[in-house]
Amino acid sequence: MIQKIVIGVIGLILVGAAVGYYLYGDSLSSIGETPLNSAAFVCDQEKTIKADFYESKVALTLSDSRTMTLPQTISASGARYATESESVVFWNKGDTAFITEGAQGETYSNCEIEVPGQEPRSSYASSTMGVSIKYPKSYTLNADYQYLGFLKKPIKGVKVLIPATMATGTNLSMNDTGVSIEQLPRAQSCTGDIFIVDNVKAASVTENGVSYSVATTSGAGAGNLYEEMVYAISGSKPCTAVRYFIHSMNIGNFEPGVVREFDRMALLAAFDKIRASLVVTATSTTQ
Repeated sequence: MIQKIVIGVIGLILVGAAVGYYLYGDSLSSIGETPLNSAAFVCDQEKTIKADFYESKVALTLSDSRTMTLPQTISASGARYATESESVVFWNKGDTAFITEGAQGETYSNCEIEVPGQEPRSSYASSTMGVSIKYPKSYTLNADYQYLGFLKKPIKGVKVLIPATMATGTNLSMNDTGVSIEQLPRAQSCTGDIFIVDNVKAASVTENGVSYSVATTSGAGAGNLYEEMVYAISGSKPCTAVRYFIHSMNIGNFEPGVVREFDRMALLAAFDKIRASLVVTATSTTQ
């Protein structure tokens, strides 16, 4: 009788191990160790990854309820963790990460560390323009955007508009305030001033290793204020630029206490982050 019980217990253990192997791709979660570091990542399609980093492995908790521990492997860039059969691979570089699972390819894409007080970001890539950007999920993407400041010469691009929540209760307009990526394929010299109707002079600026030609302008009419800041990427072909467009109403036109002045510094910081995410991936086919 005792022998039968022992055999039954062993059988249950083997079944449990087999289930764990099937779900977690060669590796089971670590228990009883203190991680050296932990991070929460937010990915495309609202997926999430919780990662506990140890000296030579990572323990993952995925939003689909799976948990797994992967040993670290050799990587030329960033940190790479994988099962022995390579059925699951977790890549981590700086504040970003992604997971690949065999023939499925990337199952957790464009993952970024979740920062308290900052919302997760969406990704957009255009093979036509040869660019990709990241922007707050609450922003609205307009992939058919055209800048219409030049009569009969619209500039094609893509634009993300601020959410209503950012403008509510302030003198900021949500209808056209946002960040656009634009291109002038026929430009011989890529400078910021060629994207602005007014006769302005561009200045050279380098940020995070990227050289820009920056041009700014502002205007007013019927109680509305318009500001434009164009960051053209010096030497880019086709000529690629990031335009900040800020539309606000004269705060003096409102009764005291009705609205508050919008937070300009916070808005520019949000726009700067979008600009910093821009990657020119290939030569565009924009005409």
